[in-house]
Formats: sequence, structure tokens, C-alpha cells
Amino acid sequence: MLTPEQASETEEKPRPIRLGILISGRGSNCMAIAHAIAQGELTGCEIGVVVSNIPGALGIESARTLGIPVIMLEGRGHEQRDHEEAITALLHKFRIDLICLAGYRRVLSASFIRQWKNRALNLHASLLPAFPDHGATQQALDYGAQYTGCTVYFVDEQVDSGVIILQRIVEILDTDTESSLAHRLLPEQHLAYIEAIRRVISNHYEARGKRYVRRDLPQVEQDWSANELPDEEDFTPSRGAETAQRAAGSGVR
Repeated sequence: MLTPEQASETEEKPRPIRLGILISGRGSNCMAIAHAIAQGELTGCEIGVVVSNIPGALGIESARTLGIPVIMLEGRGHEQRDHEEAITALLHKFRIDLICLAGYRRVLSASFIRQWKNRALNLHASLLPAFPDHGATQQALDYGAQYTGCTVYFVDEQVDSGVIILQRIVEILDTDTESSLAHRLLPEQHLAYIEAIRRVISNHYEARGKRYVRRDLPQVEQDWSANELPDEEDFTPSRGAETAQRAAGSGVR
């Protein structure tokens, strides 16, 4: 008969969530995730495979040096359907649970995204919904924004419009160029992706409409009727100034 200690040792541990990371370039977010896992900062998951659609992408060799399986599936010269079927087969072969797009520069079809609904993450270098699509950092500078940041979200069938999992903020300095701002954004992107993965695999969060919130929070419905609206006097300039002063004093941003 097994002792309690022996029985505990024989119990099957939960299988780690397996990540499939798709890259097209240097794969810095991929490396940040890999190092976080290796250092025990991100637990409960492992990288099952890294897939690159660009031959010679810098991230390929970086992943290999860490002993991560890397597959190159060149997209150029292949029909999108055939290419995505090859990716899907590969992800199933490696028993992937969650896709992380890490600088993957190829648009995914609606049919592929539907297969991986709520199981594919992406990162964008702005505080979505502001400045979607390409050139987000330069867009923020051109617009004169004082703050920008990065967003990790669930991929859906529209461009940069999925449920937001996490955002991190970076102040735009008067002296910033696109290069300097992108440089300061990069470490925030790494932290954001790692924390977003942590939240998704924890199963403690859920999407409620467009919001991603803790499951243990009560459902809140805001259905303002005319009788429930605050009085107009609550919106006078003087009251607005008082509210702003209280917020500044409390550190609210």
C-alpha cells in the first residue's frame, strides 16, 4: 500500500499550457517569454514550438540556442489557405493550446482565427483602440499624443480590435523620435506579453463583452434611466475642477 507521500508523487501533474509562438523577425517578445519561463517568473506553461514564416529571421537562431523547437514555414509563394493549413497541422502536432503572435508579419484569415478563437494573442504598440494597424509609434508622435503604450489582446477577425487583455503606458517625451520611443516601449511590451499570458492561463479572467475581467467580480450592469442620471449641477466647471484636484492628490491617472 502506498504511503501518502508515495501517492502524492505518483499523482499526475497538470500538463503545462503549451505555447506556439509565430515570428517573422528578431523575436524579442518570444525570447522575453522564454526567459520568463526559464527563470520561473511565468509558470504553468511552456513553449511547444516557434514557427517563422521568414527564412533567416533572427528569432530562429535565438530560439534554437534555448533548445526550443523551431520550424520554418515560408509564406511567400504559397496560397494563404495552404500555408495556414500547414501551420494548423504543425500546431496540432506539437499539441499547442495558445498561439502568441510575436512580430508575425502576415495577415491571418478569418477561418484560421475562428479555429483559434480566444486562443490566439497579439501585441500592438499603442493603447488600442488608438493608432491601430501599421506605424503606431509614428502615428502617436504625429498626432501629438502625450502618452502611448502597448496592448495585448485576443486576435479576432478585424485588425487590432479584439478583447484587450492588458495595456501598459509610456509617456511621450518632447525629445522623442520614433526610434527612441520604440526603444522605451520595447521592455514594456515584454512585460505586457508575459503578464497577459499569465492572466489567460490562470483561468481567473473572462471576457465580458469587450472587457477582460476577473471571474470572481460580480456582474455590473449600468442601465442609466433619465431618473438616475446625476444632476446637471454635478457637471459645473467648479465641480469639475474640484474632482480633478482630488484625483491629482490621490495619484489617480
